[in-house]
Parts: sequence; C-alpha cells; structure tokens
Amino acid sequence: MSHLTSTIYTAKVMHNRIAPKKHSFWYNVYMFYIDLDEIDLLVKNLRWFSRNSFNLFSFRDAEHLQLPRENPDKNKTIRQHLETYLQQNGVDGTNLKIKLLTNLNVLGYNFNPVSFYYCFDDAGNPVCCVAEISNTYHEMKLFFFGKDEFDGETFKKITVKYFYVSPFIDHDDSFDFKLKIPSEKLDIKIDDIDKKGNKFFYTTLMGTEQPLNNSNLLKCFFSIPLIPLQIMGMIHWQALRLWLKKLSFHPKAENPELQRNVYKPYKPQTK
Repeated sequence: MSHLTSTIYTAKVMHNRIAPKKHSFWYNVYMFYIDLDEIDLLVKNLRWFSRNSFNLFSFRDAEHLQLPRENPDKNKTIRQHLETYLQQNGVDGTNLKIKLLTNLNVLGYNFNPVSFYYCFDDAGNPVCCVAEISNTYHEMKLFFFGKDEFDGETFKKITVKYFYVSPFIDHDDSFDFKLKIPSEKLDIKIDDIDKKGNKFFYTTLMGTEQPLNNSNLLKCFFSIPLIPLQIMGMIHWQALRLWLKKLSFHPKAENPELQRNVYKPYKPQTK
C-alpha cells in the first residue's frame, strides 16, 4: 500500500451565519481523497472498500458527474466523464493526475454535499479544480477553477450560485470559494455573499490527513456510523432551527429560472 497516494481526512465542518440572524454549529466528519487511477488498486488492497458494489465503503461512479447532462452515459467511469467536462472547459485531462475529495457510499447509502476534483500535471503542479455541489434533492452543480484562479496554493473564485442549496439562501446569492490544495492539512472555505455584496454565511472544512488502510476505514466507520445519514439528518435539523428563528424561506420551486446548468435535475412524480 505504500505506493498508493489516496488518503483519509478526519475533519470538522463549521457553519456560521451572521445575518439576518446569527446561527452557528459544527460537526465532525471524515472524507476520502481518492486518486481516480487508484480506485481498482484500492479495491484489491482494502477489505472494506469496493467499486460499484455493496461494502462497508463503496466508490460509486454514478454518484458523481455524468455526461451528457440530458441523457447521461452510465457505462463510462467517473474519470471519463470528468475528462469530457474538462475538455468543455478548455483543459486536456487525458494525462492529468486527478484526486477527488469526497464521501464514499456507506452500507449502500451516500449523500455528498460537496466534492472536489483537484487536477495535477506530471510535475505535480495544480492545473485546475472542479467543485461538485449537491443539494438534498441529489441535484448537482459544477464550478470550474482554472489556472488563472489559482493563487498561493489555493483556488479562489467568487461566482453567482444559480442553484438551490438551502431554502434559507437565495438561488442567486454568490459563493466565495477558497480551496487550498489538500496536503497534511485540509483547509477549505466556501462563504456566501448576498446581492448587496455582504458576506453573511461562513463555511470551513478543516482536517488532518490519515493513511487509507483497513484499520482506519474501521476506525472512521465506528467513529461516525452511517455518516451520510447523519449529515442528511444534521441538515434537516438545522433547517428546522432556522425555520423556528423565522428566517425567510424560499421554496425550491420558486424562481426555477435561477436554477442553471444543473446536473441530475429533480423531477417530481406526477399523478
């Protein structure tokens, strides 16, 4: 296993809202930093890890980006889909090392609020980054970061969301991304800015690198059993607290024109 570069981060997520009412909380998580070219090797080396099949932890290609957006090709791997997406953004990803910071499927269930693809050249220099953000409807929105948005080991960008993430935040507020290249420490910040230019919501993801091995897989599982369900439960619990504080509520169906370039769009069942 020593030649593999995939790792685990034990981390803490912090949310801090300062307007229109104060509301803050934090919780522990763990995330996997997976080299997309090592997935099948990890399957061979790790008892509790599989690809596209049931296990304690499973990497499932279908839980991430799939193209084309209207009728995705489910036979392609995550790397093939990502290379197509990178090509659409002017980057040849054929020979890039691509590492994905994400949550894995746990006992058949997963929910990824956000995943990050970090792409490197042969010399290990960062080339680009892609943030893959999902909402509780399992819709997905991608944000691309090129070389011109890389500064001091960090990809930085301020951009309008045009995506439903929370009923307590407008679709057309902006994200302020600061995505540092993962190393021994994990340091990611995604803040929200309102239409007047005021920052009102702060999110940090801070963590420490751990080896990806059978022992640590078990330690992570038992430290936070069924972590995807706990994350989903935490989101709804905090939403209830915000509702009780009488924050403005924006239903998902409101302003559908502000949902733009969404992957896996939610289609409500009709009678």
